[in-house]
Amino acid sequence: MHTPMPFPDLLRLIEERTAAFCATIATAPDLGAQVPTCPDWTLFDLVGHLGDGRRKWAGIVTHGLTERTPVEAPREGLLEWMTESTRLLVTALEKAGPDQECWGWWGESQSSLTVATAARRQLHEVAAHTYDAQLAVGAPQPIPAEIAVDGVDEFLMTCFSTSSPWPHAPAVVDYHLTEGGQWRIKLSAEGARVVELDGTAPDATAEGAAHDFLMVFYGRGSLEPLKVDGDVRVLEQLGEWVPE
Repeated sequence: MHTPMPFPDLLRLIEERTAAFCATIATAPDLGAQVPTCPDWTLFDLVGHLGDGRRKWAGIVTHGLTERTPVEAPREGLLEWMTESTRLLVTALEKAGPDQECWGWWGESQSSLTVATAARRQLHEVAAHTYDAQLAVGAPQPIPAEIAVDGVDEFLMTCFSTSSPWPHAPAVVDYHLTEGGQWRIKLSAEGARVVELDGTAPDATAEGAAHDFLMVFYGRGSLEPLKVDGDVRVLEQLGEWVPE
């Protein structure tokens, strides 16, 4: 199991990745350029999505507001608006503190419904979209290892774990990171869960860099960069599975 990042580090890295995102957007010759990993969006759309989302979550953390009218990004002062969006979010997170209860769409996952989990999700959202922006301007950089390793755990605990029944034969899958860290996933009629390693052999394993795992998890890459062993079919089924 992985220990989540301390709350102050989450806030620091949200701001750091926002700065990297804005620096990337500033280099774009055309905000109308398509984002390859989000093909329905231009770079302007990507900024609008990210900035509005940070404002939405500031409202959720502060007031519990899950329904609101989206805020449109301005054509003038776009990067200042994006920076302000993140400032509003980080201020809300700091004021609430990590242990405050917070609404989250991940209610059936293995992550708590707290501000700390919301902050963690926000970090990995902006980290993924910073990579999207870099790819769109032709200067992609792997998600920094400090973030990517935590991102693997966050995805498995928050976004992946579910009580929705696994529609195939029960299976166990192990993930190993070259940076260090390993996880075991149990798939059954009870759903998908991260479980403790117990020394038994898994049905399939995958090993590779944290960034490459995240690209698979986020639908931005393939299994090709990973070293896989065992029943590869299980890994393929995982990639196709959409829990109900």
